[in-house]
Amino acid sequence: MTTLPPGTTAWILTDGKAGDLAPCRGLAQALGLVAEERRVAPRPPFSWLAPRGPADPRDLAPAPPWPDLAIAAGRRAVPVLRALRRRAGAATFTVFLRDPRTGPGAADLIWVPEHDRLRGRNVLVTLAGPHPVSAARLAAARAAPDPRLRALPAPRAAILVGGDDRRGRVRPQAAAAFLSGLERLAGEASLMITPSRRTPPALRAALRDLASRRGGFFHDGSGADPYLALLALADAIVVTADSANMVAEAAATGSPILLGELTETYARHRPFFAALRQYGAVHPFDGRLEGSRYEPLDFTPAIAEAVAAAYLRRRDPQTHPGGP
Repeated sequence: MTTLPPGTTAWILTDGKAGDLAPCRGLAQALGLVAEERRVAPRPPFSWLAPRGPADPRDLAPAPPWPDLAIAAGRRAVPVLRALRRRAGAATFTVFLRDPRTGPGAADLIWVPEHDRLRGRNVLVTLAGPHPVSAARLAAARAAPDPRLRALPAPRAAILVGGDDRRGRVRPQAAAAFLSGLERLAGEASLMITPSRRTPPALRAALRDLASRRGGFFHDGSGADPYLALLALADAIVVTADSANMVAEAAATGSPILLGELTETYARHRPFFAALRQYGAVHPFDGRLEGSRYEPLDFTPAIAEAVAAAYLRRRDPQTHPGGP
């Protein structure tokens, strides 16, 4: 792994959404950086005009020192990253995760998944994106299991539940079918359920009741976040298809992924899921344990390596030639 110079400073720029913050954190961790997290909160009309419009002045750092590296994700962060790049110039190397919708000039390096169309000399493409679920963190979680989970009899199934988002709402029929499948699965495995902030209240209540009745675990928001522990201890992982991030994180474990649907699957996610099915990682969720272990898939180290190499080329092109 190419290492960054000691003392390299970094910012993470997002509007705080978990789906944007997690990949930025994962990349920073893989680079060995302790990044300063800056939340972008543009006011109207700046929020309406993102990503193409100007940044809200309130979101801009007024003056140096600028970070050596800035990592951003999410539509609202694009104007801020663009403004930082303009102000800091060569002092800050900028990275954007996913398609910024403004072209490849939005950052010095852009990562996109294969199912996004953006391509360019400074665009890095992999099947899945960076995340914080590293092999080392999974091993540590297995070595010191969460006491709330370790007593559950094996096999254990982690249930990662999403919900409503801007692309669609949870369909009542789909939620009923999903709950029915989990009821059947509880006859084969201990359920370890974690909802998200997007999970509708009625579905959340039904999941809590299911865990209570069937002797499983339901994360109600109290205590330490069990997300990593769930992944580490799971013999199978049920994931709702509204989150490509959760599916990518599950694939880093090597445990079979059972894909459930609460909303209409986003068209841009379908090629990603299809590739994971072909690899043998993903199976449809029908209330049964299915599939076997596979070689874990984690593209975070390769993405971090590419970012580090591009950053060092910027700082010293003669010592680190080639690339964008």
